[in-house]
Amino acid sequence: MSAKIDQKDLEIWAEYILDYSLGGISKDDIVMVKGENICWPLISVMQDKIYEKGAIADINIVAPDNDRGKVWGASIAKHGSKEQIENVPQWHFDRYNAMTKYIEILGVQNTEFFQGVNEELAQEVMKADAPIKNIRLSKPWVLTLFPTQGFADMEGLTLEDYTTVVVSASTVDPRLLDEVEEDIYQTLLKSDELRVITHCPNKDHELELKMDISGRNVVKCTGKRNFPDGEVFTSPDANTVEGEIFVDLPVFQGGTDIQGIYLKFEDGKIVEYSADKGHEALQKIIETDEGSHRLGECALGMNNGISKVLKHPLFVEKVGGTFHIAIGQSYPECYVDDPGNEEGKKSIEEFKSQGIFNESAQHVDIVTDFRKDGSGKAIYLDDVKLEIENNIWVVPK
Repeated sequence: MSAKIDQKDLEIWAEYILDYSLGGISKDDIVMVKGENICWPLISVMQDKIYEKGAIADINIVAPDNDRGKVWGASIAKHGSKEQIENVPQWHFDRYNAMTKYIEILGVQNTEFFQGVNEELAQEVMKADAPIKNIRLSKPWVLTLFPTQGFADMEGLTLEDYTTVVVSASTVDPRLLDEVEEDIYQTLLKSDELRVITHCPNKDHELELKMDISGRNVVKCTGKRNFPDGEVFTSPDANTVEGEIFVDLPVFQGGTDIQGIYLKFEDGKIVEYSADKGHEALQKIIETDEGSHRLGECALGMNNGISKVLKHPLFVEKVGGTFHIAIGQSYPECYVDDPGNEEGKKSIEEFKSQGIFNESAQHVDIVTDFRKDGSGKAIYLDDVKLEIENNIWVVPK
């Protein structure tokens, strides 16, 4: 069954992504639009508009067993070998190098297609895909999510109700978020340390996680990278992450729900972890590589217009009054102004060698709820304790 979406809503959605998120499309652009065939209603509208603007549309239809359209799908991690996985065709690199802008439409027909893989080979797929991921991250990119029955089932909603939630959030003018996020953005820029206090039901003490964010660039997310959007993020000095955190909101990752996550960091590295639900899935993430034992992002959710908390990371991490961290890869733009030029690349390599910038095949967002009845208790930027008003973070006056 396919989601029923009004053509006008599809047009509004596509225009925001092409004209706002990607900053407009010119005749010199090659725009890759990637997603499963089930996302075709939105892909088709994107394609038409790209051609209308004089550019080239590279439509990249993803196999149903391929989570996020990596270089390989689940089949090779069930029936292949490490040698086969490492043999990524050159044309794959050429295709990503050729495109100038990138749109990924998330939408899964059947989450069961991702399951039953050899975990060692699944990790090799992640590693093989990392260079491709780095290419697309170096260019203007945006992610959005198309409602499917598979995702609706994951959320425990009917397809009709799920579609309403997704489309409603994806057709609101993203520029409204700019003013909402400004105070938090400015305060993060001026802060040296971020401290997070959470409560874990299985511990007899409050947990504290702290990290150095001094000198980092901060990014206001108003629909430029994720759509819908609503977060303010940075990447910490990965060496300085220290302490414990409990993460209560469920997140869907690789076909599995993970919830009730406990992490303990020492000298920037995860040394202990558990999950009340989906522990094996969490283990697969953390044990992917050296960098997946470290932290790549910290962020505050700022969107109070998402009508229901969904499990999918694209939505749950944006909910106002939440806080999320990402296990794995850091964001280059949080360390240098232009990661694409030679000076920026050189600086990133220096940050990597010092362990300040974290490199990993993973980047998995996990979210704690700081609203009423959530496990989150307090967030401090230096000595400033943030508050929540109307379900968004605010700096006390």
